[in-house]
Amino acid sequence: MSAGWEHDYRAGTLPWDTGVVDPHLEAAVREGSVQPCRALEIGCGTGTNALWLADAGFAVTAIDIAPTAIEMARAKGDGARFEVCDFLRQPVTGGPFDFVFDRGVFHVFDHASERALFAQRVADLLGPEGLWLSLIGSTEGPPRDFGPPRRSARQIAEAVEPHLEIVSLQAIGFHDVAAWACLSRRRPVQA
Repeated sequence: MSAGWEHDYRAGTLPWDTGVVDPHLEAAVREGSVQPCRALEIGCGTGTNALWLADAGFAVTAIDIAPTAIEMARAKGDGARFEVCDFLRQPVTGGPFDFVFDRGVFHVFDHASERALFAQRVADLLGPEGLWLSLIGSTEGPPRDFGPPRRSARQIAEAVEPHLEIVSLQAIGFHDVAAWACLSRRRPVQA
């Protein structure tokens, strides 16, 4: 999978990389759901959200599977620590984290076992009061030939709930298509 992402960054085929801070992330910080802390962004791309978090007072580690994306992120600024990392297969340094953010990474995995592993890895990296905000393509809305992969609320819950407690699962817009904003936290007791 990493070769495909690397190819896209080298070719400049980046419809997901708008260069604009995600409004759902901004809202979570503005409303106080998430306050400055040690944060991890998974799939940071060229670093727009990670650098915004750093400017907002977060200590940010940002990872991406594509080396070119990390090079581009580092070129934008040095407010965050950018690292090449395959989240499902490599250790992430700098944890535990109080906040984990992914904008459209969890949903790229087609197999339920990979989504469950993703959620487990997030849970393992979160501190006791840690939160994970994931923006996920939804099965709702009209048919489409583009945009994020479609994931149902059931698919999300099946992957997340064994490892984390879903605080909210809200229908949102994402790249002008239906999506979910899933906020989860560490479970005091495994489900």
